[in-house]
Formats: sequence, structure tokens, C-alpha cells
Amino acid sequence: MNSPQVAHVEDVRTAPPPQRRRHGWRWVLIVFILLVILFAVAAVWGNRSTTPTREPQHVQSTPEQLKQGEYLARAANCISCHTSQGGTPFAGGYPLSTGFGTIYGTNITSDPDHGIGRWTAEEFHRAVTSGTAPGSRQLYPAMPFASYHQMTRADTDLIYGYLLHTRPSGQANQAPDLHFPFNLRVLMLGWKALFLRDAPLPAASQGQSQAWLRGQYLGNVMGHCAECHTPRGSFGQMDKSEWQKGGTLSFYKAPDITAAGLAARGWTPEDLSSYLRQGYAPQGSAFDEMHEVVANSTRYLSQNDNAALVAFLLGEPPVAAAPAPAIAAPADGGGALAMGRGHYMAMCSACHGADGLGRDLTMPPLRGNSTLRQADGHNLILSILVGLPKRHAPDSGLAQLPGMPGFGDKLSDADIAALANYARSTLGGAPADITAEKVASLRAAANKQHIAIAP
Repeated sequence: MNSPQVAHVEDVRTAPPPQRRRHGWRWVLIVFILLVILFAVAAVWGNRSTTPTREPQHVQSTPEQLKQGEYLARAANCISCHTSQGGTPFAGGYPLSTGFGTIYGTNITSDPDHGIGRWTAEEFHRAVTSGTAPGSRQLYPAMPFASYHQMTRADTDLIYGYLLHTRPSGQANQAPDLHFPFNLRVLMLGWKALFLRDAPLPAASQGQSQAWLRGQYLGNVMGHCAECHTPRGSFGQMDKSEWQKGGTLSFYKAPDITAAGLAARGWTPEDLSSYLRQGYAPQGSAFDEMHEVVANSTRYLSQNDNAALVAFLLGEPPVAAAPAPAIAAPADGGGALAMGRGHYMAMCSACHGADGLGRDLTMPPLRGNSTLRQADGHNLILSILVGLPKRHAPDSGLAQLPGMPGFGDKLSDADIAALANYARSTLGGAPADITAEKVASLRAAANKQHIAIAP
């Protein structure tokens, strides 16, 4: 008589209450909606204009402090990314292409409405070293705060004082052209939580002297060399396990500048010092974005700082440079190298010489050229395809190079591969492993980016 009753009671107790289950899903939905609303508010808040409303700031700086501030701004190469082509210095507008869209350098002149004229020194320091502008506006890591993170407060204050004494420009800042959701600045808070660290940045060489340590600060922090010369991860962060082993931020590749990588391509302390001063050395000349680095930054380094940066890049003692390869006998019998030699003699020898020795300070040598000795022929192929622009800066101390025409409209993919292989194997001592398929791929990339062939 009692058994059915017990079973009935157990069934009632174990059955889930329908009312409570409905309420549970309702609370989940409410929480989800609230999170969406909070994120939307944070996204709008994070993308708003944050120019301070206070009076313009004034800094009393001595002539010596202004001179030091200018020197540090050059060491940090501020002008390259904050000046459009032909524009007012530091007024912004320079496009920085990334895998997520285009970011434009901002106005950092003393203008109070469009520049940093109302910023305090503390706000400037936070923006430079942590990527947080006034009003907690998050900056994108195209601003190299991941490298500047360890810049000293004394140095940011001197740069700040110098910038507040620059000529103001009312040029408005251009909004970034980024794909969703990367156009939401609030996401940079998560990026920083994942990738911004207080630990010292890696070093791609060894050393302990005061000169090496100064060079480490100049190279890793002020000069932010790794920002271009280090591979990037999926979220645009520098891959610290591959520090300075080469990067692909621009159309041309930034080469490996580890001590071992530089030595393998024949760089000596004397030649690297000359290259940083004038953009020219027996191993080749500075082109693409590196020419801007030399023109706007490294050529201004003092003799001691130049030596310190070289010591950091090559290590102490410096890694022995691999000797320039001997010129091999040209292939004959109608093979691919013989065809490449024919193209070289017809199109390259007039400027670079039949022996590839070039002309001092006007035509870079190809024999032992660092670009030819790179494991990847990417930059060599592009130089032949689209050419290099004229580099002319009177009274700058830089090498005056007339530029190189592109041959993409004259040579087929197979012809360019043969020419590159001839140059690499007979002048650079590198394998003749460039294929027509690789040339075709880079030609397509150049066409997609609308890169014109240099005349």
C-alpha cells in the first residue's frame, strides 16, 4: 500500500520546476543584453574625441633643453610617422598600412585644438609609453608604445617641451580606416593586457658595457628597430621569440638585423656605422622606409651614440663578418644563368659595372650586396620589378642616389628570375633558387597595391 505513494513522492521531487527554468534563461538573456549595451557604450566612449578643454600649456625650456629634446625626437624618429609627404613637420597625415587597415599619423605640433598644445607632460608620457591619450583614449600599436614603453620620463619630458615649441599646425587628424571590429579602440585594452609588458625587451646580441647598454636603449626603445624588423603575430603583436629576425610591415621586407644575420651578410662595425650616418656602405644603400630612418633619425646620432647602436646591433665582441663571395664564372651553353647574364649586361652593367662594383656614393655595388645575400630574394625581385626612387637630400650628408628604374614592363617573370639568379649566384654567393612563379606572385602583389614601375 505504501510503495506507490513513495514512488509518487520521489517523482514529484525530482521533476525540474518549469517556472524556475524559465526564469533562469531570462536572467541569462538580461545579462547578455546588458553586456552588449556596456560594450556598445564603451566602444562609443573609446572612439570619441578627447581634446582637453583646459588652457594651452606652456613649458619654460632652456636652449639646451630644446636642443636635447630635438635630439631625442630625432632618435625616436617621431617626424617620419607624424609628417605627410610634403606636409608641415609633425602635423600628421602619414599613412601607415597594416593588416587591419590604414592608420594615419596624428598632429603632434603645439596647436591647441588639433595637436598636443593642451596636453600635460604626464598625458604625453602616458601616450608615448602606454598608448593612452588624454581622456583614456586608446592608441593603436602603430604608435610604437610597445617599444617606447621603457622610455624614461626625463626623455619624454624633453621631447614634450621641444614639441610644444614647434610651429603649430591646424591640420585636422584623419580618422583611421580600419575594418570592424578593429575600428573599436576599446579593444586595445585587451591587446595591452595580452602583449604590453614591463619586462625588458629581448636583445639579439650579447654585451654588458655601458656603450652596449646605451645602444640597447637607442635600438630597442628610442629607435624601435624591432617594430619593423620583427615578425608579427595574428593580432599585430611583435613575436619576441623571433626578435629582429625580419619583418613584413611594408611592401619590401625589413631584413634580419640580429648580430648573426648582419654578420652573415658581411656587415662590419665600420660599414654599419657609415650606413647609419649616410645610408650607404659597401654592402648596399638604404631604400624604402629605411632611407627615411637614416634621413630623419640615425644620421643625427652623435658619434658616441652611433658607436653604441652599432655595438648593440653587432654585439660585443662583434660577430665576425662573413667575407664577400668571389665572383663565379658565368654559366655558358645557353643555360638560365647565361640568359640572366645577358639581361644583366644589357640593363644593369652600365650603372653597377660589369663586375658589380658600382660607383662610390652614387651607384651601390652589387658584389657582396646585402640584399643579394639575403636568404629570401623578396627585396631583390621587387627592386628589379618596380625599381627604387631617387634619393636626393642636398647638404644632408646622405649619399645622393639617382634611383633605379623598374624592369617589370620589359622583362617576363622567367627573365626576372634568371636575372635575379645570376646576380645572387655570381655576385652575392647565394643560391640561384628564384622561380618564375615567385616573381609572378610578387608582380601580382605589386599590381594589387597599385605600385607603379619607377621610370
